[in-house]
Amino acid sequence: MNLLKIATFNINGIRARLHILLEWLEREAPDVVCLQELKATDLAFPIGDIRDAGYGAIWQGQSSWNGVAILAKGMDPLEIRRGLPGNEQDSHSRYLEAAVHGVIVGCLYLPNGNPQPGPKFDYKLAWFEKLIEHAAGLYDSGHPVVLAGDYNVIPTDEDIYNTRSWLKDALLQPESRECFQRLLAQGWTDALRARYPDERIYTFWDYFRKHWQTNSGLRIDHLLLNAKLAPRLKNAGVDRWPRDLPHASDHAPTWIELAIDE
Repeated sequence: MNLLKIATFNINGIRARLHILLEWLEREAPDVVCLQELKATDLAFPIGDIRDAGYGAIWQGQSSWNGVAILAKGMDPLEIRRGLPGNEQDSHSRYLEAAVHGVIVGCLYLPNGNPQPGPKFDYKLAWFEKLIEHAAGLYDSGHPVVLAGDYNVIPTDEDIYNTRSWLKDALLQPESRECFQRLLAQGWTDALRARYPDERIYTFWDYFRKHWQTNSGLRIDHLLLNAKLAPRLKNAGVDRWPRDLPHASDHAPTWIELAIDE
């Protein structure tokens, strides 16, 4: 059986953590990678190093903040769109979509929304509504689709080590969770939860209060599969070892493996 490995990784600054990205690409060899929080302009994106590692890429940078990219082993992703429909006035670089190895890949970095209440939380919810609207069309497109990225949403209390110190955070507000559930209600399969239905599994550990050392994590990086793709899911997981490296991102790469035609 041939497998296609698709990963999402909030790199939290691609220039500062390029060595970690390249080490992970060499060791884990994903076929497709969705990156978030590049924190680099288009011109500063290290395409030369990425090509040397055997990957093509498309990207949408932004100075200091945000930024998304899709990497593909041995090919250049075929870009479909950048930015969500109806959101053309948004100056943030948060969404890329491409055809890669026979799959439509949506790479997203959903707004954090803190502090809430306030304009940043309003922006988060408005952006989420645009995503839900666009996702409905993708789900029914007849093509295999994955929506991968940092959703900045903790879906349930089982996806966080302890809610006590996060009760006011935008990531677990009822409005944020309700948006995520409405997205899933279109039919999308939450791949990591499908693979680990009864386990606490995290993708993010804050830099503060020894959250990594005590495994005090959150699950906020998600890969959602439409009905065309979900039956092909064979495995899913989190590569924890990059989070343990010096100067690591606070996220760990999260991945799925899909059966593909030989």
